[in-house]
Amino acid sequence: MKGMFRRPIVYVTGGAALVALLVIARPVWNPSTIAPEETSNPSVSASGPVPVVPVVDLNLDRLRVAGGELQASSRDPFRFRPKTPPPAPRVQAPPPVVFAPPSDTGPPPPAPIPLKYFGEIRVGGQRVAAFADGRGNTFNAKEGDILEGRYRLLRIGVDWVEVAYLDGRGRQTIRMTGQ
Repeated sequence: MKGMFRRPIVYVTGGAALVALLVIARPVWNPSTIAPEETSNPSVSASGPVPVVPVVDLNLDRLRVAGGELQASSRDPFRFRPKTPPPAPRVQAPPPVVFAPPSDTGPPPPAPIPLKYFGEIRVGGQRVAAFADGRGNTFNAKEGDILEGRYRLLRIGVDWVEVAYLDGRGRQTIRMTGQ
């Protein structure tokens, strides 16, 4: 079984060597495929010497300036000057400020109610809200009751209460988490 696979390998290797030999030997059999050698002399090329063409009349007088000598240049390449700065942008004056007299907005709004609603109690089928004033005092009230002599409990919701000052201004909703 070993000898059976050796013959194709020998044939493939021999074929590859033959192709490589042909690629290398091709320029020798066909010299036109060789690149011409480059020289620094332009009159000599791969096809032979280039014929020399004689130069006819050059008319050097036409190159001279009619006005005489050239003027000296004012540019000095060895001296550096800074670029001139661009012109400053125009500064526009701000528009005049108009002072308007303050308008009367009415009385200031009442201070927020400092009570905290922390729960609800059912007493005899009636809802009673529990409050704290932040100084350690607690209050219980039902709808319509007066708290601390200054506030009226208007409504009790699921997790909120509505409280206002006694005179009706400053109506405020307080959530159960506190104010």
